[in-house]
Amino acid sequence: MSFSEHVEQLALEKAKIMYSFMGDEVPTLFNRKKWKGKIIGWAIQDQDFRARLLRFVDVLPTLKTDSAVYKLFQEYFSDVDAIPPELRIAVDRLSRRTDLDRVVPTILKRALDSLAAQFIAGRTVADALSTLHAFRTQGLAASLDIVGEEVLSDDEAGHYVNRYLEVMNVLGPAARSWQDMPLLDADDRGPIPRLDVSLKVTSFYSQLDPVDWDGSILSTSKNLAPIFRAAQEQGVSVTIDMEQYYLKDVTIEIFKALLLDHPDFEYPGIVLQTYLPETAADFTHLAEWARKHDRRFGVRLVKGAYWDYETVVNPRKGWPIPVFLEKEKTDLHYEQLTKVVLDNIDIIRPAFASHNVRSLSYAMAVAEDAGLPKNALEFQMIYGMAEPVRKAVQKMGYRVRAYIPTGELIPGMAFLIRRLLENTFSESFLKRSFFDNTGIELVHSPQLDESFVQPPASVGFMNEPVTDFSRAQNRSAMYDALATVEENLGNNYPLIIQDREIFTDETTLSINPARPEQLVGRVSRANRDQAREAVDSAREAFVAWKKTSPQERADYLFRAAAEMRKRRFKLAALEILEVGKTWKDADGDIAEAIDYLEYYGREMIRLGQATMPGAYPGEENLYFYEPLGVGLVISPWNFPIAIPTGMVSAALVTGNTVIFKPSGLSSVCGWHLAEIFKTVGLPPGVLQFVPGPGSETGEYLVSHPEVDFVSFTGSREVGLHIVSVAGKTEPHQKGVKRVIAETGGKNAIIVDETADLDEAVRGVLDSALEYQGQKCSACSRVIVVDSVYEDFALRLQRSMNSLRIGPTDKPWNFFGPVVDQISAQKIQKYIETGIKEGNALLAKPGPENGFFIGPHLFADLPLHSSLVREEIFGPVLVLLRAPTLESALCMANDSRYALTGGVFSRSPQNIQKVIADFDVGNLYVNRKITGALVGRQPFGGFRMSGIGYKAGGPNYLIQFMHDRSVSENTLRKGFAPSL
Repeated sequence: MSFSEHVEQLALEKAKIMYSFMGDEVPTLFNRKKWKGKIIGWAIQDQDFRARLLRFVDVLPTLKTDSAVYKLFQEYFSDVDAIPPELRIAVDRLSRRTDLDRVVPTILKRALDSLAAQFIAGRTVADALSTLHAFRTQGLAASLDIVGEEVLSDDEAGHYVNRYLEVMNVLGPAARSWQDMPLLDADDRGPIPRLDVSLKVTSFYSQLDPVDWDGSILSTSKNLAPIFRAAQEQGVSVTIDMEQYYLKDVTIEIFKALLLDHPDFEYPGIVLQTYLPETAADFTHLAEWARKHDRRFGVRLVKGAYWDYETVVNPRKGWPIPVFLEKEKTDLHYEQLTKVVLDNIDIIRPAFASHNVRSLSYAMAVAEDAGLPKNALEFQMIYGMAEPVRKAVQKMGYRVRAYIPTGELIPGMAFLIRRLLENTFSESFLKRSFFDNTGIELVHSPQLDESFVQPPASVGFMNEPVTDFSRAQNRSAMYDALATVEENLGNNYPLIIQDREIFTDETTLSINPARPEQLVGRVSRANRDQAREAVDSAREAFVAWKKTSPQERADYLFRAAAEMRKRRFKLAALEILEVGKTWKDADGDIAEAIDYLEYYGREMIRLGQATMPGAYPGEENLYFYEPLGVGLVISPWNFPIAIPTGMVSAALVTGNTVIFKPSGLSSVCGWHLAEIFKTVGLPPGVLQFVPGPGSETGEYLVSHPEVDFVSFTGSREVGLHIVSVAGKTEPHQKGVKRVIAETGGKNAIIVDETADLDEAVRGVLDSALEYQGQKCSACSRVIVVDSVYEDFALRLQRSMNSLRIGPTDKPWNFFGPVVDQISAQKIQKYIETGIKEGNALLAKPGPENGFFIGPHLFADLPLHSSLVREEIFGPVLVLLRAPTLESALCMANDSRYALTGGVFSRSPQNIQKVIADFDVGNLYVNRKITGALVGRQPFGGFRMSGIGYKAGGPNYLIQFMHDRSVSENTLRKGFAPSL
């Protein structure tokens, strides 16, 4: 008999034994005689109810008043189409009471506490000790986890360090006093710790991100060091949990670093997830590393708990989905790795974490086939789940360890929601076993579904993926690009007029704002004569360019996109050095530029087809677009490749010729964009690169009678001046100039009493301080409903204070310089005003060398303050308190701008009210308000925020063209051809 046949037979035998021990017992969550089982049953049968239930459970523990609980309960469940009969009876009974607003919240809170207690064993170390002791008397080992995941500040990370030290120092000695239980206290090689703790690396360093690979490993390891020392002293084992895929590789490296830093610690462990195809390679790497360093450690093999998350977040970023889409593949991979782990038992302490009878029996069979004693391996199961399975494995003589979360409910919500998802998932083994009543027939070798069809790749426009900096090759590529760009700093850059490069005596010096002594480049400055020549060349080139087919014009954009992809890292590196972008922000800017090229090219092909509106007998009607003529593009420095790419490509692809004048602060980036279009063969004169001072070159071009339109992005003051100048017509001017302008914002985020404060703090932090607040979409006002104001303010202040500040070529710095000395001086004046008029909750300094302004947070400012009303364009954030959502909306709308806004809320009614009443061009719900995607979130505002259609949207190109209509009478002597 072959190995596989023998193991298959053994696995089936052990599964039968397991089922015989389980009998008719049902896990608590699937016991439909109990209310929890009824709720789970309804959630399994009704996906709409399931979604509402999970969302309501998510928000319930954060609600501070009974009225809020009652309101949210009504919002989530009052319009449910098919309420289960038992729930209908309960609702009907309650409806007869007059004190519903007090009774319902009490019932719901008790129900949630009971549901949480199913999975979370108390809130304190004392609670945990009681649970551990109870489990010990039941013959169970334990791994204790303090609930909570990503921390947002150094203070929160310190809190988790202290909590785990308390666990070590209180529970460690208690565990040593327990009565000996040989099965739990020893494996085949000797004694093992009586207590294990599980922890997540994201709980120990608020700035953990693989983009800062070395810094993340060093800082996280440093914060975990006292826990490992305490574990060693107290005889406790430590297991590093695995979280989302983006952090997988850095988590493994942190684990290795900890082992090297603590060579005497005997009982470390790590979790590996088999829903990741890469896990086999990860295990091989770890096994080779262990042999090389003569270390033995534990491996907890799990299937994986972030499947829903991974299948949404990775496609959103344009990355491949990293998990198996078929459950059978995950199960098969689990069995394959079971054998590999047991084959390496000389260096691995194996733990198989699963509630799946097949997976458990297969591990038992492989171990028995290898001649291993039962105590050589252990099985791990989650507290509160699969009790019959757990008891059966115990009865079979194996060590079972319960994974026991403990702590406060709010930080534990992510864990609780994952457990509810797992138990209501249609393919869940527990659901199929105990809800569908499927028995031994589930115990078969995983078979791949030959009929499974991989979801088809999307066709048409797709956003360019951002770079995954968790990949070593991408980090290396960025470092190499930075080195290459630095080697070529200080070059001279010419004007480009017609097909000639023109170097001038007058130049603009572009410097690195993080190191002002570092010259990025010298860019020639156009005078009036050269500007006039550019207009004449553009007018001459327009004659042929407007007759070029839309498809051919679009092809130039597609070729430019391809060229930009080749230069991606170098362009991003240039942005880092010229305008102080971070790695991720610079990379995102290049991705957005590529998006504009691809999207506008496709849009022009669509719009370039003449249409025949309506049907009218004996008449042919055509409707089509033609270009405006010669356009002037004046672009800003804060998105030095993306915004000018969008403006220039839109004007070009619609058949116009373009004079491109970038900001003097990002003119080297601007030159590289013009050079890309030259490289792909754009005809001479179609695009001219004419940088120069706005007061001279810009003013002359805006007022030139042969310029047909101006496309501008920048400040409100300059934008209004352009509108004024462009509106003046010369006697021989043929038309009125069209102005397309985006002119900034004073953007607000509202946080209501139902908000997830973790998400709200992170969203505000990113919205306000990414790129030092130098985005027109940046949040500069946070309006918080009174009941959560104090908690939110404290957490936001601590999070802002934890940010690292410095030159952004170093990826560990979240926060870089502002763009120049003038900007720094303007921002500093606002800061001085804020100190005089309000309360500075945070005034963090930046490095002395360079144009650094640290993050500032102000509260208690009068509503007429310039900090509340004016666009600052820097890292200055104002915190406002509102008694109600309605007053928060009034504050938010009390602005001359209407660009972006956001709300963090888990109240469906509140969200709908904000959507209806918040006057902004781009509204974001429960996410940051920056980072609009081309084709997904067309970007632009109204009021003083701009003129024209949204960038990256289906109407944007139309404003660069005239629309024309032609009607031909086809009737001749009573005969009309069939059309």
